[in-house]
Amino acid sequence: MIYFDHAATSLPKPDYVADAVVGALSSLGNPARGTHSPAVRAARTMFETRTELAALFGVPAPEQVCFCQNATAALNIAIAGVCGHIVTTAAEHNSVLRPVYRQGNYTIVPADKLGRIEPAAIAATIQADTTAVVMTHGSNVCGNLYDIEAVGQLCEERGIHLIVDAAQTGGIFPLHMEDMRISALCLSGHKSLWGPEGVGALCLARDFFPPPLVVGGSGSQSKSQTHPQQLPEALEAGTQNAHGIAGLLAALPHVRRDMECNRHMADTLARSFAEKVNALGGFTLYGDLDAARRLPIVSLNHQRIDGADLAFALSDRFGIAVRAGLHCAPLMHEALGTDRTGAVRFSFSHHNTAQEIQFAVSALQEVVKSC
Repeated sequence: MIYFDHAATSLPKPDYVADAVVGALSSLGNPARGTHSPAVRAARTMFETRTELAALFGVPAPEQVCFCQNATAALNIAIAGVCGHIVTTAAEHNSVLRPVYRQGNYTIVPADKLGRIEPAAIAATIQADTTAVVMTHGSNVCGNLYDIEAVGQLCEERGIHLIVDAAQTGGIFPLHMEDMRISALCLSGHKSLWGPEGVGALCLARDFFPPPLVVGGSGSQSKSQTHPQQLPEALEAGTQNAHGIAGLLAALPHVRRDMECNRHMADTLARSFAEKVNALGGFTLYGDLDAARRLPIVSLNHQRIDGADLAFALSDRFGIAVRAGLHCAPLMHEALGTDRTGAVRFSFSHHNTAQEIQFAVSALQEVVKSC
């Protein structure tokens, strides 16, 4: 199989990640639920992972890193902690949009036909009662990158919070919470951080403390009728996925060391693929493909072939894994003009090769000829 679906989840996971998970299954107990060695090892693994994430993303302190199952859970917690008007954008995944819709008081900043959104458009939408901007760092549909640093500066000037969906960019683009004035950074561990599925993180600035959505066991203050108020326990009710966190911990030093090289390799492959597909004719590619910095994502449609049929043919006949559809981001597809058809998304990593790119282009030619 040739895997071009890294925007959904990275695959295959490195051997050292798998080894760490397997080792954890036979050695880690329940963190903060005992003083015996398996429980202590689990607690130490979680602390070390918090420390690595804090260093990688400029989080004020390790205890400001709260584990959850994915970026969606992190975003739900952060957005539920906002009172007042919210500004968000048409580039968002439903993991942002649906919690925002539930809050009820919001404005959506539109994207242009290339999926671009300028900080000035966000600034123009901020109202007197706005308390937060919630936005993605990079589009999971077309790969556009958004100027989080400029928006963070804007939010600091207006005295409002910035909540960032970094599911796509965490681990492939540098992010520093304090430098970028981010109040809440929401991460998935299973994409460019190369950890297992089922692990995410909500990283908080010191001045933003959303209440927990879930309360229950915490391993401390058991007589209290209310959940502990100190971080990270306040947002980590119940047993955490220590085995998955151990896998993420194994990946993080490699992510930090190799980020720039990995990003360059994936970006080179994505741009090569886009250029070769454009040369075929008959395909429409989406997003700002000329931008200097963008995610290694290329989404496309053919003028005669349904996207789902194209994705199925690539998988069935050539063993190429891609993702067709609306990618849980309906407003971006409206902006791109693909809300009725969806698009076929190719998303790359440094594990892909130039030979795989050429094979995929040849496969697209074959599918077109046969339809």
